[in-house]
Amino acid sequence: MADLQKIVDDLSALTVLEAAELSKLLEEKWGVSAAAAVAVAAPAAGGAAGGAAAEEKTEFDVILTGDGGKKINVIKEVRAITGLGLTEAKALVEGAPKAIKEGVGKDEAEKVKKQLEEAGATVELK
Repeated sequence: MADLQKIVDDLSALTVLEAAELSKLLEEKWGVSAAAAVAVAAPAAGGAAGGAAAEEKTEFDVILTGDGGKKINVIKEVRAITGLGLTEAKALVEGAPKAIKEGVGKDEAEKVKKQLEEAGATVELK
């Protein structure tokens, strides 16, 4: 049996681009789509929590939806926020919509969104 904690640690160390590539490889290997799995899981989760009072969301994903015609400025900002190299940041910006930060608190998400919008990007929080 695989050491599950080691797998979790290894996956946590992946960059956004590496995680996307891993997702593609697993989809090809297993013949499934991550989008289909999310679509199936969402109704199940909604049904379980349907009777409960709506909770305030505490974790947000910052999604870059476009560069607003200022690609260079947005790439610079993405590099500053994520610590990615030039090639990875450029690929992330050109591949929009893409997640810049995932599972962050509301304050950090708002801060990152503001930084990207000031650079000219279009951003949404999910």
